[in-house]
Amino acid sequence: MNAPLQNLALSLGVMQLARKIPFDNPQVLDYVRIAYVASQAFALFVYYYTSSKIKAKNDQTMLKYVEPGNPLAQEPGKLVTSTVRDYDLAETSKLIKGVYTSVAMMTFLHLYLKYSQPLFVQAIMAFKSLYEAKTVKIHILGQKDEGDLKRPFKSGPGLFGASADPQTDKAAIEEAEKRIGAKEE
Repeated sequence: MNAPLQNLALSLGVMQLARKIPFDNPQVLDYVRIAYVASQAFALFVYYYTSSKIKAKNDQTMLKYVEPGNPLAQEPGKLVTSTVRDYDLAETSKLIKGVYTSVAMMTFLHLYLKYSQPLFVQAIMAFKSLYEAKTVKIHILGQKDEGDLKRPFKSGPGLFGASADPQTDKAAIEEAEKRIGAKEE
């Protein structure tokens, strides 16, 4: 089963479990709030720790790939030249921004719209996101950067099987370099 379907199945399962929780009990609601805040704080701690490990390793290996263009606008891919360190820091930064976005959204849903179930669901999903984070797998869990963890990371198939992964083959890189050369002239 692919990751988006797993996320959907886990979310639905956790939502069914959340239906059984008496959120109208103030003490239970306080525990759910504490669990949510603790899970988000833990996720941020792990991501910031991952960033510090990446900076400590300071891997300056060059990384060259073609980022996919917008298929709807018929745009060609963009050539990206980076280092492993900068790439991993950028990927970890995306994860951190995802946590902050989630917290902002949950704050709105809970405080303004008075929804409590999403707090419980997101408290669980934070740990799933940590488990799936590729930079965490490499720098914290010590997994080798090969296969799915080979840089640049593949985005994986979407909900309907479509994906736009970075191209690392020599022909795609040379073609992108030619386009850049043609623009400069």
